[in-house]
Amino acid sequence: MSANSSIDAISADLSENVAAQNATLHRKIGWQGAFWVASGVPALVLFSIGAIAATVGKPAWMVWMISIAFGFIQAFTYAEIAGLFPHKSGGASIYGAVAWVKYSKFVAPVSVWCNWFAWSPVLAIGSGLAAGYMLNALFAPDALINTWQITLFDLSMIKDGLALRINATFVLGAAVLLAVFSVQHGGILRSARTTMVLGVIALIPLMLIGLVPLITGDAPQANYFPLAPLAYDAAGNVVDGVWGIEGWKLMAGGLFIAAWSTYGFETAVCYTREFKNPKTDTFKAIFYSGLLCIAVFTLVPIAFQGHLGLGSLVTPAVIDAAGVVVTPAVYDGMLAPSIYSGMGVAAALSDMAGGGKFIGNLMVIMLVLALLLSIMTSMAGSSRTLYQASVDGWLPRFLSHVNEHGAPTKAMWTDLCFNLILLMMSDYVFILAACNVGYIIFNFLNLNAGWIHRMDRPNWIRPYKAPTIILAVGGVLGYVNLAVMGLGADIWGAGTLKTGLIFAALIIPVFIYRHYVQDKGKFPAQMLEDMYIDDKDEGATTHAGILPYLTIAAGVALVWYMHSL
Repeated sequence: MSANSSIDAISADLSENVAAQNATLHRKIGWQGAFWVASGVPALVLFSIGAIAATVGKPAWMVWMISIAFGFIQAFTYAEIAGLFPHKSGGASIYGAVAWVKYSKFVAPVSVWCNWFAWSPVLAIGSGLAAGYMLNALFAPDALINTWQITLFDLSMIKDGLALRINATFVLGAAVLLAVFSVQHGGILRSARTTMVLGVIALIPLMLIGLVPLITGDAPQANYFPLAPLAYDAAGNVVDGVWGIEGWKLMAGGLFIAAWSTYGFETAVCYTREFKNPKTDTFKAIFYSGLLCIAVFTLVPIAFQGHLGLGSLVTPAVIDAAGVVVTPAVYDGMLAPSIYSGMGVAAALSDMAGGGKFIGNLMVIMLVLALLLSIMTSMAGSSRTLYQASVDGWLPRFLSHVNEHGAPTKAMWTDLCFNLILLMMSDYVFILAACNVGYIIFNFLNLNAGWIHRMDRPNWIRPYKAPTIILAVGGVLGYVNLAVMGLGADIWGAGTLKTGLIFAALIIPVFIYRHYVQDKGKFPAQMLEDMYIDDKDEGATTHAGILPYLTIAAGVALVWYMHSL
């Protein structure tokens, strides 16, 4: 490989110069540290468990089981490609971008960008839900602190009812974000220790919630079967639907939004650059994180649905003479408005544990800690994606700055400011769905990066090599993900798919500025080394030929077709 005149991860590792080592991320954790940092992922079940249940109906529990099975299979591809680059941080999108860059300079940054803007909103949504849990526990729903609001901008042109507003949820949520930022500022070791403490405290209620109803028998079969999509009769009563195209759209929409939570444990490979022994720690971190997620994403939705039941009509809709709905119908159970928004999920889960008001409030506190854990996981992972993308030449240079603790502080500040804007938005479910468009694109590109790396870098050392059949199944799941996105994304609001695609395209002008203005059309030396197969082959050979282009073309066609149904 060519010499590198700048301070990068490889030269820093080999250097005896302390200043050089401190200029990059520090190798301070083992796989257990990454496991605890990633242990915030199971708490992501709180983000959409209500929305999926209230939209899909009785098959909701199966949506979660299918989705986490997909995520676990995909993780083996990410573990392999992460092992190719032990000197990089930032996660699968960074490792996948190296595979795509030789075929198109503009596809590779899309992967990195989509990963970041899909992961980053965990900060806003998590802090918003945590604030909502606390406000609902401390004050009545009609209390002034829960009702005051200052509307800044009407965003109904994007989605009906969407607005930027400042209220108590925003103020308290912003305080939560700043508290997490202060912990992350101390570097990965302090973050790992903090998340270990939070993980032990926060994962206990999730596991109890998942196990207690099943042990006590509080899971009537009627709450799970028949596996029919949610539907309503003319009077607004809940009925079993049929598996026509509309029913499959609901199922696809559920799988689409569940992926945002269940696939998230791939963040464990974000810390490869900070592992003491990346060759062995990378696979262990993602494998054991995946096992934890299988337990939580299977048990908690089953218990949640068994306790609440589907729900029934409480108050019919009020319709005026013109046939316009003045007041929407109100339902109980999983269809209650507070369950869909997520704000009532903590109260429902604490009620499942029983024990009266004291136990209920204790459970709410522990669920808030679970959300804090997920926020810490997201801030650690998404900021490192920004950092490594800057080091590699995808994003502006200022994002590659680290402080004396090895924390990528300018990337963290960027994350924080972006999420303060999202925190002001009035519909967190729409934010999650629109950002998940980027996450599905990221997964598609990086699942296919696995076989591209195999073809273009056959002789590179692979500390972990996934079975070829698993790599192939991962590539197929990339198309399955695109299919459910095309078919089901817009059930979360008209324009969800379009909004996500537009935001994904915003990386193009950003990359043009970095690559052609700041770097004069040349990648940083470290990135060039990663692109080259060896010293004699200057990376010009692309063994995959036209297959990557056909892969993208087939993906675009699939999304278009499924969306047109």
